[in-house]
Amino acid sequence: MSYVDEYLYTEELKVKTEWDYTNLADAYLKRPDYAQEAIDKMLTIAGVKEGDKVCDVGAGVAHLTLMLAAKGLQVCAVEPNDAMRANGIKRTREFSNVAWFEGVGEDTRQPEKTFKLVTFGSSFNVTDRQLTLKECHRILVPNGYFACMWNHRVLTDPLQEKIENIIKNNIPGYSYGTRREDQTEEIEKSGLFDNIVRFEGRVVHKVPASDIVDGWRSHATVERQAGDKFDQIIREIEELILSAGSDNIDVPYVTRVWMARAK
Repeated sequence: MSYVDEYLYTEELKVKTEWDYTNLADAYLKRPDYAQEAIDKMLTIAGVKEGDKVCDVGAGVAHLTLMLAAKGLQVCAVEPNDAMRANGIKRTREFSNVAWFEGVGEDTRQPEKTFKLVTFGSSFNVTDRQLTLKECHRILVPNGYFACMWNHRVLTDPLQEKIENIIKNNIPGYSYGTRREDQTEEIEKSGLFDNIVRFEGRVVHKVPASDIVDGWRSHATVERQAGDKFDQIIREIEELILSAGSDNIDVPYVTRVWMARAK
């Protein structure tokens, strides 16, 4: 029985989360990928090789899942939202080394001591981080690695600075939440991991102007804080992008990664 077959007939899960991404699932397809140099460094630190089992939690529409699968890893992709997971399944259908499940960071419903690496691509911040770290420790093999990461826009870029002004003018006191925080203290607090490392990789994405706007429509942090001003923010960003007069726009990102080894 193949790795995928082992998981195809698991019990169906109906997991509810506080953040509902259903209406954002298609827009998430326009989100940028992570910096390859950061992913390569993560895999080197974790010591994973082709055929090793990894678990990608909050896999969404498979941005990180695809990068892991391309390395020949056996990827268990865990995603609670039906619409996001459906898009992820479509995008990874050519990879026989990817299996999809319904679950959350706090309860992946995966077997204990199974994975050499558990990853969170832009998803660790929407979990109860301490419960999630405990769950990761449970499903990791001894000395396996936890990793979380986010793509952060370079806010000193002139266009990104103007977008920030639009957001903050419409949302006084706008907060990025935990996604831009240093995760080191939170990982240390669990008492379950050591060898904590932080690193980053830079990448510039050449993005069609329309895709930038669609990407902002998928920005749940802005949507939650904007309330009835969300559509206005999107319109202002769209006007700004159109005024740039270019079909494709360079958007600089930094992929920031935190890793830790299970004790």
